[in-house]
Amino acid sequence: MLSVMEDDKLTSALDTRIGVGLKPPRRVEVLSTMAGRRRLWTLEQKLALVADMEHCDNIAAFARERDVSTALLYTWRRELRYAVEASQMPPRHDPMFVPVVGPASAPVPNDGTVEVEIGGTVVRIGRNARTDLAVAVIKALQAGQ
Repeated sequence: MLSVMEDDKLTSALDTRIGVGLKPPRRVEVLSTMAGRRRLWTLEQKLALVADMEHCDNIAAFARERDVSTALLYTWRRELRYAVEASQMPPRHDPMFVPVVGPASAPVPNDGTVEVEIGGTVVRIGRNARTDLAVAVIKALQAGQ
């Protein structure tokens, strides 16, 4: 979204510097050392770091020394814990589905009929019913409560 300022320069509508023209960028710096920052860790490296982390008092300092995120260390530890718990569970051969049991509902009409229940009274209004008649029936039911 663009707007025109008094000096006929186009500025962004999201520009918070109202009344100030756009400034050209000074200098663009490309951080080449950050390129490819995402590293791939082997399972052995992950297990070794998590094992070393368990004997450490200061996890943040441990992570800084090894140039790894503390959140990543905690994630690896949690995943290892889940894997150990899953390996200790007995194998299941039957499906792990739970049947849903609930009250049986009345079949829903699929012919365009609208079903209205007010105070225990059920009224079915057909597709071709006049609107004024349907409104009158609903008002009568509401008045009878």
